[in-house]
Amino acid sequence: MSLNFLNPVTTQTWTNGRHLVRCVKVIQETWDVRTFCFMAEQPVLFFFKPGQFVTLELEVQGEQVLRSYTISSSPSVPYSFSISVKRVPGGKVSNWLHDNLDVGHELAVHGPVGNFNAIDFPADKVLMLSGGVGITPLMSMTRWFFDTNASVDLEFIHSARTPRDIIFHRELEHIFSRIPEFRLHIVCERDHELNQAWAGFRGFLSEPMLELMVPDFLEREIFCCGPTPYMDAVKRLLDRRGFDMDRYHEESFGATPREVREDVEDLVEQAEAAADELVAADMHSVEFTSTGKSVRIQPGETVHAAAAKLGLHIPKACGMGICGTCRVPLTSGRVDMEHNGGITEEDIEEGYILSCCSRPVGDVVVDF
Repeated sequence: MSLNFLNPVTTQTWTNGRHLVRCVKVIQETWDVRTFCFMAEQPVLFFFKPGQFVTLELEVQGEQVLRSYTISSSPSVPYSFSISVKRVPGGKVSNWLHDNLDVGHELAVHGPVGNFNAIDFPADKVLMLSGGVGITPLMSMTRWFFDTNASVDLEFIHSARTPRDIIFHRELEHIFSRIPEFRLHIVCERDHELNQAWAGFRGFLSEPMLELMVPDFLEREIFCCGPTPYMDAVKRLLDRRGFDMDRYHEESFGATPREVREDVEDLVEQAEAAADELVAADMHSVEFTSTGKSVRIQPGETVHAAAAKLGLHIPKACGMGICGTCRVPLTSGRVDMEHNGGITEEDIEEGYILSCCSRPVGDVVVDF
């Protein structure tokens, strides 16, 4: 058998950027959740920080769509990565993925990025709290701890609607049956109508329930991911008990707020109207070297808005500096970049910026 795929000359290492991958496996996790596994044609070591996410570049109904999903697999399985997606009623992209993405399908991904991860916040004692499909980044962390024999005292509490909605149920039971320092607690809101009686914790996660399951929760590093109401309830509970919120971490990537989901045309019109009121001396020049185009914008406008004025399409998904899709090299000048974890310190040192949240401070030149 040939071992050429292990040759370091032909094996690349994953870095933040755009990559072409192919779906190699689809796993039905629950009745409405599927895991999609990806590999690259040329072997790539897909190393990332457990808990990070990628952005998929898709064509849905003839329209280019970008959506971000947490990686559910562990970097301890290095030649592939997986995302786990819940079918959402009326969900344009999730339904398309369930109905169309199959083995052999090729697509582009951007990433990996994200500050919510187990590497940057090491701890001896960890509490993971997940609700619904919010389990995916925590599953990546748990698989990493398990595969690397990490010296971690781990308490994991997962909340699901019914027994049939428990994602990764059998794998969770296997992992937590093998290591005494790993303890699993599952809470089901209710039984399911299909004679699936539930003998464990029932209802919604509460303070008495948390104290019963994890008496020392105030001493732990907490990672939380789930629907916004779930995470808000967890934070209120912790705040009442005086928990040090510097040790609380949550996955903040979610639906893009309405105010940043404006059409490019609206952004252009607003920018042009505001620019008309400014004198030329107050404006900044943004030059795009790859296309040879430049434009003057008002202070406070982003590099992405400048590109839109010229009809240049820098790929963007979140618009909040989270996904990292709009990363471009800044070759000259300075910007004020207020990102939310979508770019690494290494990328910044190499001169990259996120165009969606970078506002020029004076004239700038961008390689795009």
